[in-house]
Amino acid sequence: MKTTKFDNVAEFERVSANLVDEARQFQSAVLCDVAGRRGALHARIQGLSPTMKLAGPAFPVEVRPGDNLLFHVALALARPGDIIVVDGKGYESSALAGELMATQAIAAGIGGFVMDGAIRDTDTLGNGPLPIFAAGRNPAGPTKGLDGRVGTTVAIGDVAVHPGDLVVADCDGVVVIPRTDVPAVLLAAHQKLKAEAQRLKEIEEGLLVSPWLDDALRMAGVIGKEETLL
Repeated sequence: MKTTKFDNVAEFERVSANLVDEARQFQSAVLCDVAGRRGALHARIQGLSPTMKLAGPAFPVEVRPGDNLLFHVALALARPGDIIVVDGKGYESSALAGELMATQAIAAGIGGFVMDGAIRDTDTLGNGPLPIFAAGRNPAGPTKGLDGRVGTTVAIGDVAVHPGDLVVADCDGVVVIPRTDVPAVLLAAHQKLKAEAQRLKEIEEGLLVSPWLDDALRMAGVIGKEETLL
């Protein structure tokens, strides 16, 4: 068998299945906050329905605007559970995928699509089992004749995505956590949930003004050292 430039492109280290399962319990907003408010893709990339969620290792692909040839390559090479992350250059004048590709992804066990580009067959896919996050909708189909890159770092929605990074998405959008940062981010996420639960309890008990607000106002020079908001 002859070798091709795509040999071994899927042989990268992925965030572990155990960490992916742990990440599923957190909202994308929580993970983004504890990751330093970094990793959130541009708000134009949203789920086809507000109930869609996904979590898994990134399988990045770069395509040329309006062309999905390398998307098909990624779909053929990605492993079960992978999230195919497509740098489509934000092009929205034709779709990069539709029902046929989504059906193939479901059969292959792919964990979802995240696309900086347009999707079509939205009614069918929006009610289907494959989580899809895209930058727009367009009925026009793509061309299939231009080269790109698969299994290497891409930039999508103003964020760098490396092969094997953790991708989590829900109704708020998509966040990407570098693979090596995931254990620390998940630990911080557990701590944040505990702190938020405590704050919710305080609100229920009548402490309506956040305890940190006075200090923040003093640091910003809004009130004096001896002043308080209330």
